[in-house]
Amino acid sequence: MKMPKLLGTCAIALSLMAMPALAKTPDDQLIVGISMTNLLSLDPAGATGNDVVEINANLYDGLVELDPVDTSKILPGLAESWTIAPDGKSISFKIRSGVKFHTGNPLTAEDAAWSLHRVLKLNLALASPWKSYGFTAQNVEQNIRATDPTTLVITLPEPTDPRMVIYTLGTSVSGNVLDRKKVLEHEKDGDLGRVWLTTNAAGSGPFVLNEWRAKDVLMMTRFDGYWRGAPKLRRVIMRNMTESQTLRLMIERGDIDIATGMSVPDIEAMKKNPNAVVQAVKRGNIYYVAMSVKDPKFADKRVRQAIRSLIDYDGINTTVMPNYGILHQRPVQMGLPATLPNPGYKLDVAGAKKLLAEAGQPNGFKTTIRVLSDPPFINIATNLQSTLAQAGIQAEVLPGTGNQVYGAMRDRNFEIIVGRGGGGAEPHPHSSLRALVYNPDNRDEAKLTNFQGWRTSFISPEINALIEKAEIEKDTKKQVEMYQEIQKLYDSQVGAIVPVSQMVDTVVMGKDIRGYVGHPAATTRLREVTKQR
Repeated sequence: MKMPKLLGTCAIALSLMAMPALAKTPDDQLIVGISMTNLLSLDPAGATGNDVVEINANLYDGLVELDPVDTSKILPGLAESWTIAPDGKSISFKIRSGVKFHTGNPLTAEDAAWSLHRVLKLNLALASPWKSYGFTAQNVEQNIRATDPTTLVITLPEPTDPRMVIYTLGTSVSGNVLDRKKVLEHEKDGDLGRVWLTTNAAGSGPFVLNEWRAKDVLMMTRFDGYWRGAPKLRRVIMRNMTESQTLRLMIERGDIDIATGMSVPDIEAMKKNPNAVVQAVKRGNIYYVAMSVKDPKFADKRVRQAIRSLIDYDGINTTVMPNYGILHQRPVQMGLPATLPNPGYKLDVAGAKKLLAEAGQPNGFKTTIRVLSDPPFINIATNLQSTLAQAGIQAEVLPGTGNQVYGAMRDRNFEIIVGRGGGGAEPHPHSSLRALVYNPDNRDEAKLTNFQGWRTSFISPEINALIEKAEIEKDTKKQVEMYQEIQKLYDSQVGAIVPVSQMVDTVVMGKDIRGYVGHPAATTRLREVTKQR
């Protein structure tokens, strides 16, 4: 089977984008305005961020998927069925027959096994959750095996809640199944196709990647041979657009169909527009203020507690976060049985001054706040800068790109960061705690870069041990109690990451769009999207 011929695809799309004012986008095309500023790679082994998750969800398939309405419900994907062994030490997946990659190559259990092997061998950002389950580059081939063309067996090298592994397969791009033969055709110097996959794809998903130009445009075309049936739309074009007013204008004129990343005033205005639909989806990610415990100032628990008391939670969530987030002050995402109520942190300048004086900083100090230049991050940072000043802390705001901000965090070379993270895609407390709190090895050379807890250098052996114990506790009631105890400990020990708000992703679309269902895990699939005019 050959890839579909796309005569003039790029020329047509680019001429479409160059037209000054379209009354309506073509009926068989979806034009999406989206910020691609932080989209650095499409490689499922190393691509991070919600934007790439949604893109890859349409280029690739995973073994399983999570229901967009009830994310605790696991749906079949490339795996028709799966079975957890009675002892909880292995999971067997039955891979459906007859699935083809975009190249026409048949998809087998061997492709699924090799794709996961590749994640561990490359050891990029997306290897972190798998390493937390005990997988390594050395043991992955032994523990993830295709026993025949339609059977994949995952043996857990360490005691782990097998549900977490299945949730990760359904939410992380690391669980995408790659066309092994196609990727290896582009391998250079043993990189397992890493360079090629930065800007290319090798999947079986509903759309085929035509072109991606960084910070410009990404184009996908319908895959007519898709195993679930061809998508309704012929083409999806994603345009890099970072200005909210431009997004609003183009939605109003009908030049684009969907816009993400709009500012609060523009979203509120679009809610009143009869030709637009506003859809909000609560995600598990947490907006936070993070401090580096490597910095002597923040190594002092009293200084961290003072910073926690200098955040205007109510003001930020009332004025900055509508349509971006909901007040939340726990490291475990809201809505889970184990999640405790908010501890009720408030802006308390007098209390913060007292703590600073006790820590030997009665006159405050100078510091820096690294932050993305996009809303709402920059707005949270400037608000924080103002409240810190009330206690004598002079903070310089350093806006930058995702690579600059989170790169400094991964290098553990920062003082304060306003960021967003926390796993949370998997509907399980361990997901958030692993990302925000867990730090089993605080050495610089450990390079646990996908754990924000490690990035901040905050380590609590007591909390680490309880996280590990809770993960494998089979008594549901006891497990919930353990996760609640972890939250209390993190509060009393004043962890280096202070949750401020839980993410809400707000999408604005034309009223003629049908079938678009935003996914809490960002794995929004566009196969069923149509236009009704």
